Amino acid sequence: MARVEPFERHSDTYEAWFQRFPKVYESEVAAIRTALPEGCGVEIGVGSGLFASLLGIAEGVEPSAAMAGLARERGIHVTRGVAEDLPYHDHHFDFALMVTTICFVDDPIRALAEISRVVKPGGAVILAFVDRESTLGVIYEEIKEENLFYRDATFYSVAEIEKYLSNSGFIVETITQTVFGDLRTIGEVQPARPGHGEGGFVVLRARIQG
Repeated sequence: MARVEPFERHSDTYEAWFQRFPKVYESEVAAIRTALPEGCGVEIGVGSGLFASLLGIAEGVEPSAAMAGLARERGIHVTRGVAEDLPYHDHHFDFALMVTTICFVDDPIRALAEISRVVKPGGAVILAFVDRESTLGVIYEEIKEENLFYRDATFYSVAEIEKYLSNSGFIVETITQTVFGDLRTIGEVQPARPGHGEGGFVVLRARIQG
């Protein structure tokens, strides 16, 4: 069952976070941009369209009506649905993007199977998420019960995501990280660095075999 209740009731609070930490947001967008392949893509769990609108992704899937409405205002064509049952024909896209969505998915393996179905052979999936083993991830785990959105989240380590991808027939191509240090002190866009372990926000691109 999609975990949409906080996003339905508190979409304004969600939007306000990105206004409060604009350089964190811009750093995340920049890191994702470096991992995006060319072609036609879809953002799964598009939310309010904050990422898709800046990344040139015109199509999105979103279970929350409130968030989908905001994404449409940003020019995104949004279809209501969930990651485990994507409303698209087989081999429809060149790539799929998920930004902090994997932590809210009920069945990550089923979601990856659906991505493999709707993305063309040789296509890519880009997963952007909070690394549970980073300093930021540890903090989020500690305070998750107090957070409107993350209380229902399941944070993953990079190793866990890699295992899910490998078991689902994907080959990891690149892993980069950004968001270094205290969010409150980030006053400029931080360039993404290869690897993981220091940055709180990890962007992983994997290719479908075949």
